[in-house]
Amino acid sequence: MKISTRGRYALRVMIDLAEHNHQTFLPLKEIALRQEISQKYLEGIMADLTKAGLLEGLHGKGGGYRLSRSPEAYTVGEILRLTEGDLAPVTCLEKNSAPCAISNRCKTLPMWKDFSKLVNSFFDGITLADLAKNGSEGSDYVI
Repeated sequence: MKISTRGRYALRVMIDLAEHNHQTFLPLKEIALRQEISQKYLEGIMADLTKAGLLEGLHGKGGGYRLSRSPEAYTVGEILRLTEGDLAPVTCLEKNSAPCAISNRCKTLPMWKDFSKLVNSFFDGITLADLAKNGSEGSDYVI
């Protein structure tokens, strides 16, 4: 499993918003500058995060983005599943995948199921607040 740039940037943006969580809307331009990410690229990520209800967005003067919940209420798993899709390590474990013809006799399926549980449990056990407190405010982290 490899996390894409989109997933890593979404985490960075969410951490940035958690670190600057003052219940005010933060302009996308400021976030993009702090994170050294193209504002144009972030627009698509922010639209997805807003559509899913993870962020609130406001257009116009005083507009921008803010978290819709407290940082403790977000998990890394939730953010990654939104941006990356299913975190399943193999196709046969993905949601809505066609049934595997040999799943009843597959020697590796139990291993992949256990691995998938570990990955999801790991990412679901880390909150945005955990990541935000791991350093000082700013862009001093790399994901």
